[in-house]
Amino acid sequence: MTISQEKNNKMFDMLVEGHIDLFNEEREKGALPDFSSKNFRGIDLRRCQLDGVSLNGAYLGNTDLRGLDLRNCDLEGASIKAAKISGVFFPSNLPADEITMSNQLGTRLRTRK
Repeated sequence: MTISQEKNNKMFDMLVEGHIDLFNEEREKGALPDFSSKNFRGIDLRRCQLDGVSLNGAYLGNTDLRGLDLRNCDLEGASIKAAKISGVFFPSNLPADEITMSNQLGTRLRTRK
């Protein structure tokens, strides 16, 4: 379900403030935020339900993404420099070399069509 910009911002604030459980409750109600171009620097996103969320162009540097399932997320143009990515399921259209370069050098992720 598409949500208003105000609701989208509110859900982003939940993550910034560490309220993962509240965010996940909203997701269970059907809310699908669009986090394109958002700055997640240093945020712990473990346990976060991000299935289907657009992270297009988002900055995920130094975030904790361990154990997340991002297979249905749009990561085109996102950066994961120095993020903790152990156990992450990345989309199948995202080559391993792109993930490595982004994690080590901060390049933007380029997906394959």
